[in-house]
Amino acid sequence: MDDAYKAEGARIGSDAAETAKGADVVFKVRVPEVAEVAALPDGVALITLMDPFAIEPGLLDALNAKKIAALSMEFTPRISRAQSMDALSSQSNLAGYRAVIEGAQIYGRAMPMMMTAAGTIAPAKVFIMGVGVAGLQAIATARRLGAVVTATDVRPAAKEQVASLGAKFIAVEDEEFKAAETAGGYAKQMSPEYQAKQAELTASHITKQDIVITTALIPGRAAPVLVTEAMVKTMKPGSVIVDMAVSQGGNCPLSKSDEIVDVGGVKLAGFSNLPARLPADASSLFAKNLLAFLPLVTAETGALNLDTDDEIVTAMLLTRNGETVNDRVKS
Repeated sequence: MDDAYKAEGARIGSDAAETAKGADVVFKVRVPEVAEVAALPDGVALITLMDPFAIEPGLLDALNAKKIAALSMEFTPRISRAQSMDALSSQSNLAGYRAVIEGAQIYGRAMPMMMTAAGTIAPAKVFIMGVGVAGLQAIATARRLGAVVTATDVRPAAKEQVASLGAKFIAVEDEEFKAAETAGGYAKQMSPEYQAKQAELTASHITKQDIVITTALIPGRAAPVLVTEAMVKTMKPGSVIVDMAVSQGGNCPLSKSDEIVDVGGVKLAGFSNLPARLPADASSLFAKNLLAFLPLVTAETGALNLDTDDEIVTAMLLTRNGETVNDRVKS
């Protein structure tokens, strides 16, 4: 693999400080550790997935001590011009696909209907909870595999999206439901009353499902509980739940990070990093996100230029010139 990078003109280093020496911009995949920050040049621009809502104060201090300009790919605005830079969407797409593949493998039975001389195999019933980028891809993948798919979301816009993919929409469609989407396209935190009504509907539906995939995340908050222990116990032995929100506490309290838990014959799979199970595609898409963003912070000469009022850059910038400049991460 190193030879492939070298063939494209890259230099492979073993010492981070030596390799990054003289760099104006450093790209990274994951949030850096404090020790890694110490190896970076003073004043460099660091562009990576910063996990901004879980960022440690000590890390911000380390970045500011070296006057590093840290830009978080998670804060890419949901606007048309930034779509090619949206790493959350590119990685969520892969995660939604992989969640269905993992769920089908654990389920261990045929997904489509099969009519044979020996009898008919019924299609698998797949329920997708949360219809963002990951959920839509999960619906599309499950449909391609031949499953009967239903889906739910608190955002009204999701109903038409679900129908367009050939799945059935399941939700409590009251007045609160009609106003349940933020300007940025994310789901709002719903009231306890709505959650109770939705839970009742979900409980009656989930007992008939073979595979349930939960995708619900709210930026900066613990993942909402969508599937309770009581619901799990009503499911048939052999059923599968893939909890895509396990890294933020999980949509099911029984899920455990990077484990498959057996609860009365129901398998709960908590994969904390599904895109990493498609490493070549995940790397390719993330690299393209970074490449699309780079022109916004480089002048016509190619030199680094952060003196801009571009709304994409200002939204992503966390620290600069020794200060934390993003109100969303200020303590």
